[in-house]
Amino acid sequence: MLEDAPEAALVHVLARAHLATAHQMPSVIAEAARRLGADGARIYVADLQQARLVALPQPDLAAEDEALDIETSLAGLAYRTQQIQQARDGTVAYIPMIDGVERVGVLRVSASHLATGVLRACAALADLLALLVVTKSLHSELLITRERTQPMSVQSELLWAFLPPRTIGTTSVTSSAVLEPAYEVGGDAFDHSLDHGTLHLTLLDAMGHDLASGGASAIGLATCRATRRSHGTLADIATAIDRTLGQWIPGRLMTGIIADLDTDTGRLTWINCGHPPPLLVREGRVLPHVLERTPQLPLGLGFHTERPPAPHHERLQPGDRILIYSDGVTEARSPGGDLFGEKRLADAVIRSATEGDTSPEALRRLIQNLLAHQRNRLRDDATLMLAEWHPTPG
Repeated sequence: MLEDAPEAALVHVLARAHLATAHQMPSVIAEAARRLGADGARIYVADLQQARLVALPQPDLAAEDEALDIETSLAGLAYRTQQIQQARDGTVAYIPMIDGVERVGVLRVSASHLATGVLRACAALADLLALLVVTKSLHSELLITRERTQPMSVQSELLWAFLPPRTIGTTSVTSSAVLEPAYEVGGDAFDHSLDHGTLHLTLLDAMGHDLASGGASAIGLATCRATRRSHGTLADIATAIDRTLGQWIPGRLMTGIIADLDTDTGRLTWINCGHPPPLLVREGRVLPHVLERTPQLPLGLGFHTERPPAPHHERLQPGDRILIYSDGVTEARSPGGDLFGEKRLADAVIRSATEGDTSPEALRRLIQNLLAHQRNRLRDDATLMLAEWHPTPG
């Protein structure tokens, strides 16, 4: 029998969470789970590369099962499918923690018998917990370091500080991105944001793999946001980045895709400055050359300051996916010298589409394939963005 109504338990968590540190959150959540009818709970957050689910330390538990593999564990299945997974004996369940459409981790709950009502209440607790983890991640060293498996370079710290959540979305659109090598990234960066009726997408690839490259990409993102938030067009954004790079980091070139998707009509508008063309995925197939246009020159040469680039347009169909990637993806080489290539990239995208993967799971699997191809030693940054237009009927 539940000791508390779910509403009372969740209100109690909110009241406690305001001043609780990240170290105290596991105890707060475990207490709430007991009030909802479970015997206990444990929080697992996804690491930066989405390979493991790492437990937050809990004072009353031994340091066992500190990390669970996302590919092979029941907890990982809950994370991958975004659905509750329950052990065969019914005593343990893993509940995905999702902030909007961003996967944060899983909540493990246990009891001698997990009734449907208890699971439903604990699912609401996991939703609330996801919000709290995301909020406290902005200033909690525990949450930040728990998501890491190795030290991060200075340029990576710089770039990750500027990057948005990996996944954003609404009922009409989802955008997800991944970036490797996560701890040594140099010049790649991505941005996506939602306004009323518009999904904005940016992927930048600065020349080089040093601190100046990270600084150039950070400047590019900041310039993009400042121009966009001042109601600038895509051409205005490209011009502003071109001018800012020339002023503050002269000689540093950058390629990029800057795009807007009208989430009501499916109209895609984009500018390509020296970047590989995006891929259009429709009904489980990659449609070659549909989004291929004559690219503009890279940013940083000063050319766009004088001549703003012209945008391109394409009308999407419901269910279409747009894949934007940096050249570090297709040019990744195996130890034997075999390029990953566009065909292998397209095949991986098609396989994920036919298997019904969500956009964030499709990218997670794709980047794992890329890392395996190069034996986890990428020589260049590899960034992928996958945007899906899925308007609600009516």
